[in-house]
Amino acid sequence: MPKSQLNDLSRSLAAFDQSSTLLAVIEMGLTGWLVAGVVPGVAREPLKKIPPDAERLMVLLNRWRGEAVKAGRTITRTVVAFEAGRDGFWLARWLIAKGVEAYVFHASSIAKSREDKPAKTDRLDTGMQKRALLGWLRGERGHCKMAAIPSLAEEDDKRPCRERQALVAERGRITNRLKAALVRLGIRDFNIKVKRNWAKLDSLRTPQDEPIPAATRAEMERQIEQLTLLQRQIEAIEAGRKKALAAAPATDERARAIKQLAQVHGLGLETADLLFGEVLWRDLRDRRAVARYAGLSGSPDESGKKRREKGLARAGNLRVRTAMIQMAWRVVNFQPGCALVRWFEARTANAKPLRKTMIVGLARKLLIALWRLVKFGEVPEGLELRPA
Repeated sequence: MPKSQLNDLSRSLAAFDQSSTLLAVIEMGLTGWLVAGVVPGVAREPLKKIPPDAERLMVLLNRWRGEAVKAGRTITRTVVAFEAGRDGFWLARWLIAKGVEAYVFHASSIAKSREDKPAKTDRLDTGMQKRALLGWLRGERGHCKMAAIPSLAEEDDKRPCRERQALVAERGRITNRLKAALVRLGIRDFNIKVKRNWAKLDSLRTPQDEPIPAATRAEMERQIEQLTLLQRQIEAIEAGRKKALAAAPATDERARAIKQLAQVHGLGLETADLLFGEVLWRDLRDRRAVARYAGLSGSPDESGKKRREKGLARAGNLRVRTAMIQMAWRVVNFQPGCALVRWFEARTANAKPLRKTMIVGLARKLLIALWRLVKFGEVPEGLELRPA
């Protein structure tokens, strides 16, 4: 198989014989699954509502296989597909272990009606999924894209970083509520972010020289307790990550890549863990695929003589996109000698308002450079690295 097609999930590369392939798509809900099939030799296209149970799904597939055999067909391949959603990838892994081909649609890649208010039912959704799956299996581009199915260990590796992000966001929300409570009382010159200031609430006075009201004070104390717990949990995650990296063997690809990324000035251990866990572990085929996955690609709007750019496609991984834009600003500040930073400064030297727009281009180039660093060991020109 050509190297450029190693991770091409926009179309199937295997030969497709519809007369010997049993197809099924699933519209997955919390209380039930709607399963639609294409059974060789059977004129009707069956549609069955079942409980959200993998064993019941397998029973249904075996029954449809039996119907195809009765119709004189030999089933050599069973393909099941469903949209990525709340259930994640567990069902795909379970089906693959049972010898069934399983695929997970990128939901946004399936073509939808452009009507203002199109009809929306599970039955119609399964019909669109069947058409998309058939086109994908025939090797036709543009029908849909499939998601790479991670192993349980690969999914679990993402949890500490994502949990830490959620905890940090919650810490920020509570801090903002505390600041808002003080501003509401007219107290503006008090830094609630400083931990040692939490014990000084008793000495605070409003502009009318009154203490903080009792109910507001009790609310603030409960929020400070939450902040204490959140900070302890964040520190535990960070300590656990450092311990795991220190204990990892030399052959551990994940640990090696994270340590290599963390050598870059302006890129800390948290960002290195996020980048590898979200994107760099994937066997993406080229630099364009890397940029598309992060949502750092453009979305042109061309029709006739009209030519304009609508901005970022925003179809990729939001966590990676946000982290890379933040990191791009850090690299501008900490690595002025890097060739990528010199490119950015040259483009914005006479147009300072363009810096916020051009930083996206720098983020794209930087992500591709980091991908090459991890995959091929290529260090970008002028990029400073910490000692190993």
